[in-house]
Amino acid sequence: MSKRILILAGDFVEDYELMVPFQALAAVGHSVSVVAPDKRVGDVIRTAIHDFEGDQTYTEKRGHNFTLNADFASIDPAKFDALLVPGGRAPEYLRLNETVIAWVRHFAETNKPIAAVCHGAQLLAAAGVIEGRRISAYPACAPEVKLAGGQYVALDWPDAITDANFVTAPAWTSHANWLAQFLALLGTRITL
Repeated sequence: MSKRILILAGDFVEDYELMVPFQALAAVGHSVSVVAPDKRVGDVIRTAIHDFEGDQTYTEKRGHNFTLNADFASIDPAKFDALLVPGGRAPEYLRLNETVIAWVRHFAETNKPIAAVCHGAQLLAAAGVIEGRRISAYPACAPEVKLAGGQYVALDWPDAITDANFVTAPAWTSHANWLAQFLALLGTRITL
C-alpha cells in the first residue's frame, strides 16, 4: 500500500540524503512530497555534497539543483504517513522555523515513522522529540542528541538504528540499512 511521505528540505541539504531517498521511495510506489520553507512547487533548492576524504571533518562541495514538488504553505502533516529529514546544512536553519518544529512534533506525537540521517538529528533535538530514544547521527551532532535527552548511538558508517518510530543513521553511507529499516516501519513489501 502506497504511503504519503513528507521530506523537509532546504538550501544546502545534503545531496545524496535528499536525492537517494526521494528516488528510492518513489521507485517502490510511495508518494513523496519535498518542501522547503517559503518555497512553492517548481522552486529550486541547492544541495551540497558532503564527503569523507581523510580530513578531521567532512568536506563540502556544491551539489545539484532540486526542484520542489510541493508547496510548503499548503502542507497538512496530518495527511502524511511518515516524515523524512535529510542532513546537510538545512537542518541547522530549519530548526528555527516554528512550523517545521510543529510538524516534527506532530509526527512524533502520533507515532508516525520518522527517518532522519546525519545532521537531521539537529531538527529532532530542537523539536524536543527524542528524549529517551536511541538516536544515531553524524558524530558532531552527538552533543545535541544528548542535550535533548536522547541516547546518542555511535554506529559504523553503513549502519542504522530503529527505536520505536525513529530510524536514524550517521550519514548517506548508511542508505541501504537506513532505507530498509524505514521501509520496514512503513510496512512496505518488496517482492522479487
